[in-house]
Amino acid sequence: MASRLLETYKNKVVPALVETFKYESVMQAPKIDKITINMGVGEAKDNAKFLESAVEEMALISGQKPVTTKAKKSVSNFKIREGMPIGCKVTLRGEKMYEFLDKLVNISLPRVRDFRGVSKTSFDGRGNYALGIKEQLIFPEINYDKIDKLRGMDIIITTTANTDEEARELLKLMGMPFSK
Repeated sequence: MASRLLETYKNKVVPALVETFKYESVMQAPKIDKITINMGVGEAKDNAKFLESAVEEMALISGQKPVTTKAKKSVSNFKIREGMPIGCKVTLRGEKMYEFLDKLVNISLPRVRDFRGVSKTSFDGRGNYALGIKEQLIFPEINYDKIDKLRGMDIIITTTANTDEEARELLKLMGMPFSK
């Protein structure tokens, strides 16, 4: 499955990018470097079971064991102390990254209710794309009956592109459904 997306990148995306942006070499064409998935679990401060279930769900979604993230600072308004576990994250590279991207674009995003495409403006100025998802149910690995709470997540696609236009074209050619 992932090799299909990788073959598409090599055979169709790179030549299209070279032609569009007039690169002198195919090595100048941008590529996806990594995908980072982050899930903040604010309820973990009261009950550690919430964090455990979030870690299990993220492992199912990404196919890789997540790392728990800890608070960098104490925030009295949120009742958080420095070093408390408050979320989990996964960084995907290589084969698993292409598998996840293929699953996200072709299976998960079309399952979102009233889906009209993802935002074209969520680039950071350096060619990286951020996508927020409101609930983990859009992924086929998650069983609706076994979840305890709906949780959102942030998906960051890091590319080697120098500008947002290059990254937008790369993701569009990879199949990302941008809104009209």
